[in-house]
Amino acid sequence: MPIIAPSLLASNFLNLEQECKMLNESAADWFHLDVMDGHFVPNISFGFPVIEHLRKATTKPFDVHLMIEDPGQYTERFKKAGADRLTVHLEVCPNLHRNIQQIKSLGMKAGVAINPHSPVELLSDILDDLDQVLVMTVNPGYGGQEFIPHTFQKIRMLHKMKHERGLNLLIEVDGGVTLQNATALLHAGANVLVAGNTVFSSENPKATIETLKNLV
Repeated sequence: MPIIAPSLLASNFLNLEQECKMLNESAADWFHLDVMDGHFVPNISFGFPVIEHLRKATTKPFDVHLMIEDPGQYTERFKKAGADRLTVHLEVCPNLHRNIQQIKSLGMKAGVAINPHSPVELLSDILDDLDQVLVMTVNPGYGGQEFIPHTFQKIRMLHKMKHERGLNLLIEVDGGVTLQNATALLHAGANVLVAGNTVFSSENPKATIETLKNLV
C-alpha cells in the first residue's frame, strides 16, 4: 500500500483543528507540511508557531518539506517544532551532504526534493544517504497546479537507481496528484503520494484518502 501524506497547504486554515482531527481519524499516514520563505519560491506559507500548534493536535508523523533558502540554520528548530521527516531542496544546498547529516544527527528522517527541471542523476552521489526523495511534479510554490507529464520519466529513472543499488528509499511525489493519475505514479515507482486539493476539495476527504490508500 502507498503512503498517503495529505498536504495541509490545501486545508481550510480557518478550521485547522478540525482538519487535523479529520486526518487523525483517516487512513492518512503522514501530515505533509510545506514551508515556504518567499525567496526560493514565490510564496510564503507558515513557520514554527503554526507547526508547534499543529503538533499538539495531531498523532501522525510530520513530513516537513522545506522550500526555503539556507535550510541548515533552521534544522534544529524544525525538530523542536515537531518534524519527524525533513526534506530540503537540492537546488539550494551547496553542501547537501552536510545538510543530510545534520538532519539525521537530530533523529529525523532525511529527504531531498528536486524541482521539475532538475535531473535525478544529480542525486547519484547522495542517494545512499537518503531516506526519501521528493519529486516535484509541479513548479514549487503554489497548490492546485497541473501535473507536469515528463516527471513520470524521472520517477522511473529514480526507481531504477534505487533498485540497482538495493536501497530502502521512499520515492515521494508532490504536485497535481489526483485519483486519475495516482495509479500510474505508483506503477512508475512512487510509494508516497502527497495530495492537497484532491483530498481537501473533495466532498468526502476521508473516503478520498481511503481510495488513494488502497490503490495498487
